[in-house]
Amino acid sequence: MGKVIYFNGKFVPEEKAVIPVTTHALHYGTGCYEGIRAYYNEEKKALYVFRLEDHFKRMENSVKIMHIKLPGSAKELSKIAIELLKRNFSGADVYFLNEVKKANSVYIRPLAFKSDPAIGNFNLAKVSDSFAMYCVPLGRHYAKEEGLKVNVSSWVRVSDKAIPPRGKITGSYANTCLAKTESAQSGFDEALLLDGNGNVVEGSAENFFMVKNGSLITPLTSADILAGVTRDSIIEIAKNELGIEVVERNIAREEIYGADEIFLCGTGSEIAGVVEIDGRAIGDGKVGQITGQVKKLYLEIIHGNNPKYFKWLSKVERNVKDRL
Repeated sequence: MGKVIYFNGKFVPEEKAVIPVTTHALHYGTGCYEGIRAYYNEEKKALYVFRLEDHFKRMENSVKIMHIKLPGSAKELSKIAIELLKRNFSGADVYFLNEVKKANSVYIRPLAFKSDPAIGNFNLAKVSDSFAMYCVPLGRHYAKEEGLKVNVSSWVRVSDKAIPPRGKITGSYANTCLAKTESAQSGFDEALLLDGNGNVVEGSAENFFMVKNGSLITPLTSADILAGVTRDSIIEIAKNELGIEVVERNIAREEIYGADEIFLCGTGSEIAGVVEIDGRAIGDGKVGQITGQVKKLYLEIIHGNNPKYFKWLSKVERNVKDRL
């Protein structure tokens, strides 16, 4: 049995979930998406979806920017996501299940987009909407335990005055792709982007944290960054579980070279320590102690091994009777 996709109100086989080449979003980037992870727990034979409804609440805000209407509330879309996982995780073929176990997680991609023919059609309020959601096994973006070597990109983060980065708008990710490509071609693992004022705001697709004198420092949500769900989670556990002060403020480029520790975070990247920026070692050139503490606690939570934070998890058990 092949993969199942939710497309415009129906669960359909992957080969049926197609769009025409005239689709507005394909030409103009007029869509919004979310990235959600479900982690597999071998002992419990279950997936744990991390902060599912919170992701859809953020999507509700993103689509308002783009004049898109979702086909349901955050709670209703969460139920659809759970059903999608059940139909794939429980009813999928052996290959899919083995890939989930090997990757240790499933990535869920909801996508709301403008679907009318593109040409000459720039009034978003007059363009029809479509909605799709699919899931794929996904391993770790950054498996380098020794930490990342990054550069400050020559590309500037797209401004809130142009395409608001706090919304996950598909077109704005051309900015991400340009920065990431430049870094990869220059031999780096990742990029850091500055805003128009020269402040550090994000990685190519990750939120940014810096440790200095025992405090955790991160840019303001008003500073041309995505309001990250992982970022929000780290702020909460750092304060409440580790007793670490968290400061949200602008961060000048020259500050980062003297940081004690730096790490990037996001649904895809999880928590990735940075050990070098522009050829300069960060701290002692190794992943720092606070980064390690935050990462350890975060991984416990997302895999369903910390009962205190079950509030953030939606459990999906495998039941072979759930087949299509």
